[in-house]
Amino acid sequence: LEEYDAINILCDKVPDAIGSYVDAVRVGNLLFLSGKGPRKADGEYIKGRLGKDLTVQEGYDAARLTGLIQLAVLKKELGSLKKVKRVVKVNGYVRSDDEFSDQPKVINGFSDLMISVFGNMGKHARTALGTNSLPLGMAVEVEMVVELN
Repeated sequence: LEEYDAINILCDKVPDAIGSYVDAVRVGNLLFLSGKGPRKADGEYIKGRLGKDLTVQEGYDAARLTGLIQLAVLKKELGSLKKVKRVVKVNGYVRSDDEFSDQPKVINGFSDLMISVFGNMGKHARTALGTNSLPLGMAVEVEMVVELN
């Protein structure tokens, strides 16, 4: 229930796209969501480099917040999360120090939330990779593909 309350609150605060793109594109019964980052209630992003400025747990929490935002995008686009049949694919990008190699543990924050909300249908194929830079200095960015009923 906690996740659903957070999603409802975030629906009115879904961050606008920061470039020349849209939040979601539907092709057949697939919905492709653009990358989003961990934007806090005050409008600021969780920023920093994993392994230098942020711990794995802080990264996990940032990825989970990003998951809540993506769920809010889904709810805004579809009207209800019940229209999601399954989460298909997740690509997670982690702003990382050169020696940091725990990107999968960070993106688990996103994946664990999807499984919590959708159960077995939240289990997905995934990529979790490190990068030296992300837009606005944010710590993580996650994009996803969902199948619709």
